[in-house]
Amino acid sequence: MRCVRASVLVLLTLGLLVVPGAMAWAGTEPLGERTAIVAAPADRRGEEQTFLTFPEWFLVFSPAEYADFVRRHTPDEFCFWGHIGQFWHGYGAVIDQTRARREPTNWGYHVMIVVIGVSTTVEYAIRSAYETLIGRLSAVVGSSRTAEDDYAAQVAQEYVDFIRYKPWYEFDFLGRLRGLWARTDFFGPNVLRKWERKYALTTEYVVKGVYGWLIGKATHTAYDAPIESTSVVIDSAAACAQLPDHVTVVERLSESRLLLALPRYQGFMGPAVALARCGAEFREIAGNRRVILVTVQGPDGATAPAATQIMLRQRIITVPGRERLVLIVPVADLAATLEGLGDQRMTLEHIFDY
Repeated sequence: MRCVRASVLVLLTLGLLVVPGAMAWAGTEPLGERTAIVAAPADRRGEEQTFLTFPEWFLVFSPAEYADFVRRHTPDEFCFWGHIGQFWHGYGAVIDQTRARREPTNWGYHVMIVVIGVSTTVEYAIRSAYETLIGRLSAVVGSSRTAEDDYAAQVAQEYVDFIRYKPWYEFDFLGRLRGLWARTDFFGPNVLRKWERKYALTTEYVVKGVYGWLIGKATHTAYDAPIESTSVVIDSAAACAQLPDHVTVVERLSESRLLLALPRYQGFMGPAVALARCGAEFREIAGNRRVILVTVQGPDGATAPAATQIMLRQRIITVPGRERLVLIVPVADLAATLEGLGDQRMTLEHIFDY
């Protein structure tokens, strides 16, 4: 029933893209903002990017939820339309927030979000229709899961593990296609389900493999390679007897303050948490000193950690009673926020390092 309601309301969520936001939370300016930015100009990224990367990362969160779901269920039970609605609703919240904060409009990033959003909407709509009409019929006819179901679940998890660190279009879909035909038999129990799954997965892997190859060629032609590190200034550095792995000291600014280089994207989270646990305080991230976006998962109705603002709540559709909180966190309070999540029964999902 939730999925049915989501498919009916998805057009309403798209309408959020043109609704101006309410006044955003505004904290007092930290004293540090009056001093010069430490990060080198090449290492600075606009504050708006911590917001704009949320829709992009939702397309990691959604496949992760799907991969976890299909380990125990068939894809026809997955609420594709609910995830379409959540993507566009989240993008609308991002637009509201950046408008209210008077952030500069990063047109290139907005174009990218719309392109991947439309592509995902088309993909999920087609998969929803197919799984509802054909996939569900073959699942009902079959009395148990097939080797193809298990192989598809394995590939779905491999895909999620891959895109946490690398662009989706670099994933080897055609290699997984070869694995499908090499590792599963053509005949066997539930043969109709086996044949239907082979057809569905072959089509999916071929289309994504070819489309990904084209996107990769276009991306490498149009864009420079992204910066793979994030510049971070920490205070109370002496509290950390040893810096975490994958953290490089760029410059010692004072006895207690360091300029560091941390991995970017998913690789940022582990070292950031380790620094918070050993007592370091964040003062600047990618040249930003005001706020950074963080997502956590917790029970329905969870309250925001101290000093943070909830930008958005999203139900975890496949896990009743659990939700995602998208938090706006002052950079100076990031360490304390990360440290306090366990006490509030929340799990850190991602830190959006601009």
